[in-house]
Parts: sequence; structure tokens; C-alpha cells
Amino acid sequence: MPAIAVALVAAALAVRLVDLQSQPGGLYPDEGAEALDAYRLLHVPGFHPVFFHDDGGREALYAYVVAVAFRIAGASVLVLRSVSVAIGVLAVAALYPALRRFGPAVTLAGMAWAAGALWLICISRDGMRNVLVPLFGALLLWALVRWADRPARGAALLAGAIAGAGLWTYQPLKLAPILVVLWLLWLRHANHERYLRMRSGLGWFALAYAIAGAPMLLTAVMDPVNYFGRAAGVSPLNPANSGIGFVDHTLRTLGMFVFAGDPNPRHDVGSLPLLGWPLFGLACLGAWSAWTRRHDPGYALVLLGVPVFLLPPLLGIDGGVPHFLRSLGLAPFLAALVGMGAALLIDLSRRRPGPWPRVLAVASLAVLLAVVGAGSWIAYFSRPQSARYQAFAYDVVALANAAGPRDAVVVDDYNRIDVEFLDAGRPTRIFQHGVPLTDPGRYAQVLALSRQDLEVALGPAVAARARVVSTTPAGRPAVWSVAP
Repeated sequence: MPAIAVALVAAALAVRLVDLQSQPGGLYPDEGAEALDAYRLLHVPGFHPVFFHDDGGREALYAYVVAVAFRIAGASVLVLRSVSVAIGVLAVAALYPALRRFGPAVTLAGMAWAAGALWLICISRDGMRNVLVPLFGALLLWALVRWADRPARGAALLAGAIAGAGLWTYQPLKLAPILVVLWLLWLRHANHERYLRMRSGLGWFALAYAIAGAPMLLTAVMDPVNYFGRAAGVSPLNPANSGIGFVDHTLRTLGMFVFAGDPNPRHDVGSLPLLGWPLFGLACLGAWSAWTRRHDPGYALVLLGVPVFLLPPLLGIDGGVPHFLRSLGLAPFLAALVGMGAALLIDLSRRRPGPWPRVLAVASLAVLLAVVGAGSWIAYFSRPQSARYQAFAYDVVALANAAGPRDAVVVDDYNRIDVEFLDAGRPTRIFQHGVPLTDPGRYAQVLALSRQDLEVALGPAVAARARVVSTTPAGRPAVWSVAP
């Protein structure tokens, strides 16, 4: 089994790393925000926050990891996304200890699904902090099951520390305490003896959780507006979301497993569903298998993990529907269910006489998972640049690349993030669009994403002389420049 697991990790690395220089290309400003803050961690004295207030508020762990990579290999988009590749591959590897307790078939099938899942490939090639969720989710699953199997102080401390560290990642893992509480309440009812053995470790779990998550918990208390602002902004509590149909949103979110995927090209390709019918069928078989063993703490935890981590995409009603980034907490639990479904089919094949039914079952499952992985590879790498251009802000990257140290750039506050990072080594003067420039003659050229921005900044007469320096794949102007 270890050799196959290593091969699956190698396959996950290959599909996440190949052609990373040009796929997906561009640099979305959410990625740019992580890169820019990582750059500031290295170059701005005294800049060491645990929570970034810009770009909607962000936990800082990912940027610190990126800063280490920048220190070693230099600051670039390729290095930024290479960090995500490494974390995405580690998430697949972490399923080995997380699922091994359920048997070799569950472990290998779950890892094979995760290695080739289009959803997870996409997020592992983008430079954003949400890629941390599958990794820490798998570690949390492993640590909690380990605590249940070995109810000792050390196991409780480890589980609490990993749960607390999840606060440093991305929104879904804030729900870890809810999962733990529901799990313990279930064990109290269904496996009271195991619950009594674990109860003595609850204090140690809480202590480790508080220590590991202390900076983030303190931020939540001292700065609740910024800390909870993003979550509140996309929830039904925001009056701006009152026009969104909650029933339709719920049906679309629940349908993401088989009917339709995320419309955002950064999170998915072609709005393909999360699982599709064959894998959904395996996951349903796995859920049934887990339900028949629900008195076992491990199987109970997997079953509870699905509804708990469905809450973020269900309650986050703003944005595209379904929303795969808010669904990332599901990843290790879906891997477990797919693996359990595969193991159930293999177990059923053993009831037939002779070795061939089992061989056929294993071969069929291997082919299915290989086809899913190959299909994900083809879907991801067959996308033309036109399908990625706006989603990954190719025009903003072209704007930054065209600007020099003697130039000025007119751009909105959101897209300026990319320009600040990409031009960090050759600082360019950046001005807010919609505001006239004072003393434009100081600059060799002024660049903008539209002629209209140049008209406001420099006047219609000067803007009329502007030339196009970059176009979209369809040939439309993307970046304009004029010498004032």
C-alpha cells in the first residue's frame, strides 16, 4: 500500500505542477494580495500581522508561507503558485494517515480521487489561502480519530492544536468546534463508554485549541468588524443579499455534487459538478457503509463532517452558486466517503466464489478513478486563454508589465494590488481612476485599462492620442498608453 500511495502523491504533483508558468496565467487580485503581503513581510520593517485587513480581511498563515518561499526563490507569480502546488500535494498525502484507519481500500481510493479531482487541482494551482483547507481538514480528521482511538492527554492536545491552527487558514475551518461538539454529543449517545474515556481530555483539547488559535481569537474579540466582516457580508444577515432566493441557492448548492459546478473559472472548469454520477454513487455507498458503523467514532465523524462543512456554501449566499471555495471543508470527508464506497464494492465482490470478482471490482474502480483524473487533466489544460483572460486578470498583468519606473498607471483600488506586487522591484506611480492627474508631464507615459480612464485623468485631447499596447484574445483593446 505505501508504494501505491507514493505513486498517487506523485500523480497529484504532476497534474498540479506541469506548465504552471502559463496555466492558469495572469494574476487575479486576490492572489496578488497574498503575494503583496508576503513581499511586505520581507521588506517592510515591523510588518508582521496575524490578520490582514485588506482585500476583505484574510488570515495570514498562507502569506507567511509564501514569504518564506519568496525569501528562498525570489518573489514571482510562479513561486506564489508553487506554494499552492506544494500545499495541494501535501493535502493528498495527508489523506494517507487520515484514512488509513478505515482500511487500505478506503485510503487508496480516497487519495486517488483527491489526486485527480478537478476541483482540488484548480485551487492547488491558484495562489490563494483557501488551498490550506483540504490539508488542515485532513489533519483534523486524522487527529480527531486518533484521539478517539487513543483517549490520552497527548492525543487530545494534538487534536486541539490542529483544530486551533485551522483558524489561520480560511473560513470553513472556523466550524471545527461545531463538528467536535456534535461528534462528542453523538458519541455520548451512541458510544457512551468511548465518550467517557475521551471526556477527561476535553480540557486539554480546549487548552491546545485556545493556544494555537489565540492570535486569531484575540483578533475576533478586538476587531470583530474586520474579522467577521467578510462572512457577514456574504450571509443572509447582509441586507444587500435580501433579493437572493435562498431556496434556489440551497438547491443549486446541494446539486453541485452531480448537476452543475461553480461558474467561476478560478474555482472550476466549465461549471463541471463536484463529483458526477459515478463518484456520487460511490460516495452514497460510502455513506451507507459509514451509517451501518455509526457507533464507531471514525465513521460517525465522517458522516457529521459533511453537513457541518456544507454550512459555508449554504449560508454564503453572495457570489456564484455553487461556490466551490466555501465547500473546501468537505474535501477530506468526501475522499473518505468515496473510499468507503469503493471498499464496500470490493467487500461485496469477495462474497462471490473465486478470485475474479474481486479482481474485476478492483480493476473497475481503478479505471474509474484513473478516467476521472485524466478527464480533469484534459478539462483543465484544454482551456483556451480566452476562457481564463478575465478570470485571472490578464489585462492587469499586461498593464503592470507595460509600466516602467518613469511611468504612471491609472487603475482602480482592487486591481492596483496586482500592479503594486508585479512592479514592486521597479516602483510605478499608481493613481486612482476617475481622478484627474496633477502635473502629468512628469511621466514618460500614462497607462490605463481603458481610454475613458485616460480621458478623466488627462483630458479628451491627450487621451485621443492614446495607443493600444495590449489586446484581449478577441482583439479588443485591453491596455492603453499615452505620452502626456
